[in-house]
Amino acid sequence: MKIEKLTENKIRVVIHTSELSTDDADINNIMRDAMESQELFLDILKRAEKEVSFYTDGCKLLIEAFSSLEDCFVFTITKYLPNPPVKKLTKPSVRRKSFVDIHEHIICCFEDFDVFCDFCQEIKNLHNIKNDKLIKNASLYFWNDSYYLILKNIDKKSEVSLLLYSILSEFAKTISFSNDFEAKLLEHGKIIMKKDAITMGINFFTN
Repeated sequence: MKIEKLTENKIRVVIHTSELSTDDADINNIMRDAMESQELFLDILKRAEKEVSFYTDGCKLLIEAFSSLEDCFVFTITKYLPNPPVKKLTKPSVRRKSFVDIHEHIICCFEDFDVFCDFCQEIKNLHNIKNDKLIKNASLYFWNDSYYLILKNIDKKSEVSLLLYSILSEFAKTISFSNDFEAKLLEHGKIIMKKDAITMGINFFTN
């Protein structure tokens, strides 16, 4: 289990199926089993408190669950204080997202360049992903007041792909890839970074 503190109110947790107590390690089965999911999340919260000082007493929680064809799950846990504050941990609410069908090529839309830079900063913070060859096949275009990141030749079985999808979901809108839309970007869009866009973003536009 790997726990990363994204902000004071948000963490990301990566868990391999080998770390789960059940032999039927499917995200839907886990969520259907209230007792098992409760024990899993309580264990995560205890470890998060110990490892990254993520305290949740008196907070409501939103848990987003991501799964892939690979043997790992990603949970994003966000906490917020209700009004008025409560004295004990409320039952977590869970929103499931499944990226089972990871595509080989994707296009992501960022609303402005600052958001793209924030995305690059997040990638930079993950030492196990920033040097992965996956992020080399990336180009950035500006068109119609938005920035479009084209990612190609994604290894659909890679754990890095799951992490990348999870991070992208926080910063950009994923658009179904099509040759026609790519051609439109190539013809009418302005090339910002023709290749290695994420690497260049990390090297020149992050702290």
